[in-house]
Amino acid sequence: MTTMTEASVREFKMPDVGEGLTEAEILKWYVQPGDTVTDGQVVCEVETAKAAVELPIPYDGVVRALHFTEGTTVDVGTSIIAVDVAGGAAAAEETAPAEASEPRSEPEPKPESSEAAPKRQPVLVGYGVAASSTKRRPRKGPEVPVREATTTLPTKSLPTKPLPTELNGHGGTATEPGQRPLAKPPVRKLAKDLGVDLATVTPSGPDGVITREDVHAAAAPPAPAPEPVAAPVVAAPPAPVATYDAARETRIPVKGVRKATAAAMVGSAFTAPHVTEFVTVDVTRTMKLVEELKQDKEMQGLRVNPLLLVAKALLVAIRRNPDINASWDEANQEIVVKHYVNLGIAAATPRGLIVPNIKDAHAKTLPQLAEALGELVSTAREGKTSPAAMQGGTLTITNVGVFGVDTGTPILNPGESAILAIGAIKLQPWVHKGKVKPRQVTTLALSFDHRLVDGELGSKVLADVAAILEDPKRLITWA
Repeated sequence: MTTMTEASVREFKMPDVGEGLTEAEILKWYVQPGDTVTDGQVVCEVETAKAAVELPIPYDGVVRALHFTEGTTVDVGTSIIAVDVAGGAAAAEETAPAEASEPRSEPEPKPESSEAAPKRQPVLVGYGVAASSTKRRPRKGPEVPVREATTTLPTKSLPTKPLPTELNGHGGTATEPGQRPLAKPPVRKLAKDLGVDLATVTPSGPDGVITREDVHAAAAPPAPAPEPVAAPVVAAPPAPVATYDAARETRIPVKGVRKATAAAMVGSAFTAPHVTEFVTVDVTRTMKLVEELKQDKEMQGLRVNPLLLVAKALLVAIRRNPDINASWDEANQEIVVKHYVNLGIAAATPRGLIVPNIKDAHAKTLPQLAEALGELVSTAREGKTSPAAMQGGTLTITNVGVFGVDTGTPILNPGESAILAIGAIKLQPWVHKGKVKPRQVTTLALSFDHRLVDGELGSKVLADVAAILEDPKRLITWA
């Protein structure tokens, strides 16, 4: 029989803090065994393939154990911390007989109906509503197994009769015909990536659940039969082992944001046919307008810089050429034109390059756009950008000019149709009104997906942005 102490320990599992993520690295623990925690308290910081995220605990109690050290990469769904919630709250979720055999520290609430409604907990980042500890009135008829709220298996897939003996634990067999294989979402994604049919996999986990090891075993090619040895073979000398001199080299593990960025850029470069066009433009009037806006009372306290006016110019160009704001739907063989603009801004952070976006940037006034841009940059520099802020982008701006670079050929953010690069703004000799004068000049580069953006459309968008920056009064006349 489960004791009160064992029953009161709750295991908090690594949630999926993004969309479809399978693992996260524990960056820092904010609590230690013996510390008291409360519902909603941040207990650790983790880094996923998209961002660093702080994880709050969904219940009150005392930390019993930390299952992983800082720097460890943990699969989604794996328990990372044990908390003693005390009072037997967890016992009520385990089994009714265990609860009845132990004294309760609080009177049992009287249900208002035949089945008490579960108490909802605050929705936390990445893992939805926490499991309820409210006791349910026993049902009549055969009892249906109940799983914890963290499982994503549909109720209709749970067996209504005992599983066959060969599926209980070790020595299992592949799933019977008509029966949906039991596996967690990360395992299903792994099987999909490896091209493994879960129905053909032999489960080895408890209750016939398919594990990651089962999928890897099914995906591994059969070992070739050993060939007979005709004669003794003299072993060749071992190949020289590469040595690592820490004084002369530094090795940086590729993981987290940097790993995700590398995979995304490779996928984008070899999926979307890139075309890049360039234009050099006199932005002297734009630079004067920037200085005037800094003194405007409507812009006081806001971030006003050339990037703000470039962003506004691009939004106007998109409104004049809406087909540039689209994506390629490979599955349905369709071009999806977006009637909203989530404007991405590439930001360099200590953890690598990220691209958060300003939601519905097309609908914002210049002060609103400046405020959103300032918040986006500040949050990125602090390493607090959430995964949601980096999802759903439509077009992106990257400012390579802050590094003194004249221009470049930017790679598309996956799923987007175009990306605009801003080069360094420099004082250069320029023909102005028939005379050579020193003017503020920059080079713009626009890369686009040639599957849905042809040369004419891409050229029109780039030319519109350049024209606005050359004469910013067009922000009014073209609006």
